[in-house]
Amino acid sequence: MAKKSKKQQQPGGTPATVALTTAGVSFTVHAYDHDPAHPSYGEEAAEAMGVAPDRVFKTLVADVDGTLTVAVVPVAGSLDLKALATAVGGKRAAIADPTLAERTTGYVRGGISPLGQRKKLRTVLDASASDHDTICVSAGRRGLEVEVAPKNLADLTNAVLAPIARA
Repeated sequence: MAKKSKKQQQPGGTPATVALTTAGVSFTVHAYDHDPAHPSYGEEAAEAMGVAPDRVFKTLVADVDGTLTVAVVPVAGSLDLKALATAVGGKRAAIADPTLAERTTGYVRGGISPLGQRKKLRTVLDASASDHDTICVSAGRRGLEVEVAPKNLADLTNAVLAPIARA
């Protein structure tokens, strides 16, 4: 019989929700039926939850000067790679190889959460998150989001807040 991975054995949900629970942070889980044919994971989440796209944030993994870095930006916009590099004192940024991002974070593309990653990566949260009482980010799998206060998300991920999104 195959041994279950630690990820499957964790009580209380995904590594992201376990991290929030362990930290004693208030959050709300939003589940929805993921449609594999939808062209955008983030836009699908916003539509399914009935939440404005500027409150739903996507988690992207980028390579900044050879160091993997997490960027958390609204699904309504896109990541400004130059701004991301500047935010962490780097020169160049590019979207990381998806396979490397999955292997490093422990999550699948479209379900990468800034929380509970296998390897803790430096994180930059778009400054627009501060405009909201709560934002939604992936809870660690497609079709599952967590709603959390931006300050709590930033604290738990040691995130830098910077304007890294483009409209």
